[in-house]
Amino acid sequence: MNATQPRLSDGGQIVELVVGGRPHRFHALWLRDNAPDEKTRSPGNGQRLITILDVPPDTRVTDAQVLDGTVSLRFEPEGKVVKFEAAWLAAHAYDRQPPRGAGWTPVETERWDSQLQGKVLSGTWQDVSSDRAALGRWLREVRRYGFAVMTGMPAESGVLCKAAELFGYVRETNYGRWFDVRAEVNPNNLAYTNLGLQAHTDNPYRDPVPTLQILACLENSVEGGESIVVDGFKVAERLKSENPQGFDLLSRHCARFAYEGTKGVRLRSKRPLIELGPDGELIAVRFNNRSAAAFTDIPFDDMEAFYAAYRRFAELIEDASMAVSFKLRPGELFIVDNTRVLHARRSFSGSGSRWLQGCYADKDGLLSTLAAIEEEGLLQ
Repeated sequence: MNATQPRLSDGGQIVELVVGGRPHRFHALWLRDNAPDEKTRSPGNGQRLITILDVPPDTRVTDAQVLDGTVSLRFEPEGKVVKFEAAWLAAHAYDRQPPRGAGWTPVETERWDSQLQGKVLSGTWQDVSSDRAALGRWLREVRRYGFAVMTGMPAESGVLCKAAELFGYVRETNYGRWFDVRAEVNPNNLAYTNLGLQAHTDNPYRDPVPTLQILACLENSVEGGESIVVDGFKVAERLKSENPQGFDLLSRHCARFAYEGTKGVRLRSKRPLIELGPDGELIAVRFNNRSAAAFTDIPFDDMEAFYAAYRRFAELIEDASMAVSFKLRPGELFIVDNTRVLHARRSFSGSGSRWLQGCYADKDGLLSTLAAIEEEGLLQ
């Protein structure tokens, strides 16, 4: 990647240059802290070998040159020369327009509604488990849409954990390494009945919440029982467009969630229904009517408007135009980003059998594996 000859300003505290046709500014302190030389970062694992206290507070650049896509900078008072790849600087540039307003998401995220029906990638177990490129494509769909389907799994108890182990680790909870989802007498969770379930995210009473859930089908000969998924990010977008104040209330105030269905287990958390990062990025959606505790963190003067927004949020989640549905067959599973995609099921008849198994995993492993596959150049 080509770069112009740098220009120094503010006494060398700022370096200005054009990389890939775009102008960028970098602070000398930032550049020195991110130097790629072997005395700053370990060549073996890339971890930083210095602390911020090792960087002189009066760091400045006194000389800057570009040669063959490499930017060479001399830092004083250390007298240290460091070379940066121009492509790396372009990829890590921070001198850009402020992000969109509250609720923005990265370009890798695509929000969706019912028009996505039938269009999501469905990988096969044989391909995804044996071909690293196929695995990368499947994981990329999860990052893009927040869910994906897999077919051709053995319809055997516990086999769904192998899907999680393709990219990371199973997150064990009080429900076990995996759990069965089928009708029971006197269940400790409404999921274990033949009732329909409202679209929800799982385990909002945990801190941190499991960020991925996998549901696999072992038996399904009942009438009904279709699985439904809803993009919570799209729901949040719709709420903001029609009721900015309501969006603000649901993102600014915390809801409370609790689980007390098992002896010796008392899980409680306090988080917003719509969670934003400090820069306004939409990070997570939480919604689970069964596990909602009394909301006690909303000021009296805001409670009425909060409940109005909460009701509208629920109405949008239940809007059929937001949902994608499918019926799992034995040997099929789907994975959802539990911080984004709500899942539900329709009620089913008492005849026949419906046996699903679920387990939890976390996105850090999935995103790590996907990033490694992308760096290997296996995805186009």
